[in-house]
Amino acid sequence: MSAPPADDGPVRAIDLPTAAATHDLGRALGARLRAGDVLILSGPLGAGKTALTQGIGAGLGVASGVVSPTFVIARVHTEGRVPLVHVDAYRLGGLGELDDLDLDVALADSVTVIEWGAGLAEALSEEYLRIDLARFEDAEDTEVRRAELRPCGGDWPQRVDAALAAVAGAAAAAPRHG
Repeated sequence: MSAPPADDGPVRAIDLPTAAATHDLGRALGARLRAGDVLILSGPLGAGKTALTQGIGAGLGVASGVVSPTFVIARVHTEGRVPLVHVDAYRLGGLGELDDLDLDVALADSVTVIEWGAGLAEALSEEYLRIDLARFEDAEDTEVRRAELRPCGGDWPQRVDAALAAVAGAAAAAPRHG
């Protein structure tokens, strides 16, 4: 396996004022994903990793609820247009344990989202999207998050930019109340 590529271009950052905005970003990304894609999510507890993955599932057409796989380590959702493999790598000791997961679908045939995967999952693919999520420490509203998207290889930069444009367009078109 070759070394992972360097990040492609500047980090793309977006502020997410609500859990719904985090979900919307995931949906926009999910609409642009295809078999073989790997997404690596990092951030502290409560940063929005599962909410983002729920949106990704929605963008892929996953009808069942996407919940954190904390206790089972991995969940496979096969009812979307592409299977979604959702992995929680927090308790995994290394890449070998990630490879040893007995999944019902091959990674090349699915979209794989790995929470807590930074520093571990990059070896799964030469092309991937890393998303770092954080809460604003000094914000009055603790729902406010920031996502930093780091495309690595392939056409990830273009797909990330298209997803961000879709989210920005939807936010601009949303009715204003108040």
